[in-house]
Amino acid sequence: MRTIRTAAALLTALALVLLPTAPAAVAAPGPVVELSATEGGKGGEITVSGSGWKPGALLMLLICGQGAPGKGVIGGTNSCANTEGRAATVDSRGAFSTKLPVAEPPKPCPCVVHVAGVTGQQDAVDKAFTVAGHPTAPLPEPSGDGRLAVLAAVRLDGSSGVLVWFGAPPRREVVFTVGNLGPAPVKDPVFQVGTSHGVFAPQYEERQWRGTIDPGGKALIRLPAELTAGAHGDYQVSVKYAGKVLVEQPWGVGRPWGVTLFWALLAVVVPAALFRIGMAVVDRVRPASGAGRARAPGTRPGARPRRRAPTRTPASAPAPGDGETTAALPWFSPDSAPSAPESSSPTTTKGQA
Repeated sequence: MRTIRTAAALLTALALVLLPTAPAAVAAPGPVVELSATEGGKGGEITVSGSGWKPGALLMLLICGQGAPGKGVIGGTNSCANTEGRAATVDSRGAFSTKLPVAEPPKPCPCVVHVAGVTGQQDAVDKAFTVAGHPTAPLPEPSGDGRLAVLAAVRLDGSSGVLVWFGAPPRREVVFTVGNLGPAPVKDPVFQVGTSHGVFAPQYEERQWRGTIDPGGKALIRLPAELTAGAHGDYQVSVKYAGKVLVEQPWGVGRPWGVTLFWALLAVVVPAALFRIGMAVVDRVRPASGAGRARAPGTRPGARPRRRAPTRTPASAPAPGDGETTAALPWFSPDSAPSAPESSSPTTTKGQA
């Protein structure tokens, strides 16, 4: 019995020792990023791989300046080489591997390879990387230890005008309330506002809010958001601060039916105008219908009518003055005819004194 009790005590002590370590052994690891090289020059290429990500998530890979692991990227994606970025899709095992070209970011180093989730997972991991030959500078001093958090529901203020119905860029204001949870005030915070459509990553632009948020205080933030001309469909507005997404709000934009109506009217007006022009040309080119009926048969269009010669009056015809007119001779006009003598006897000048 003593031996059994001793063995039970030893088993109990062993169980108490092993229990605290059991959860650590089965704890799920977070997202991990690995680089094939920690340094490279412009024009080179590195392989970025990772594990522990959500299967099916879409990731964005960028080389950014003014960044450090654990501190994030100061200035957001404006400090990154966005044109040389790459996208990666996580497989069913939660892993990915993508080639990333080495490019010089717009901000000086220290640099990082920034991997952030676009859809499905909003985690972000920064891995230290050195761009050979790129300028370096110390990281900017933070404005304070303030931490902002959203305290109230987010809304979009504004409405679409008549011009938006004809394809003008839709505009709204993102309105939300933030509170300062840190021990230091936050002065003139800079937010990043981005819009995305479908599976595309949001394009962020900096928007600075003027004012100071004291520790424990709150403020109403209004930030303008704008889409491209002719945009329509389901969009999403995102607001980031200090590398973290604070706000995500859907934005449904109606189709600009004014543009459709314009093209429909254009499709009707242009053929009608061409038809009228063609009919005007035909009316001008074809001959007049009255001239065709007045023309004698067998004559050419535009030919002068032939003049008929007058007929000579016969001797038995009635003399002038009997009520009928006599046609004039063709070789002289009636005004040029010789006048009749006054008497039947001829007169001479011979023998008259």
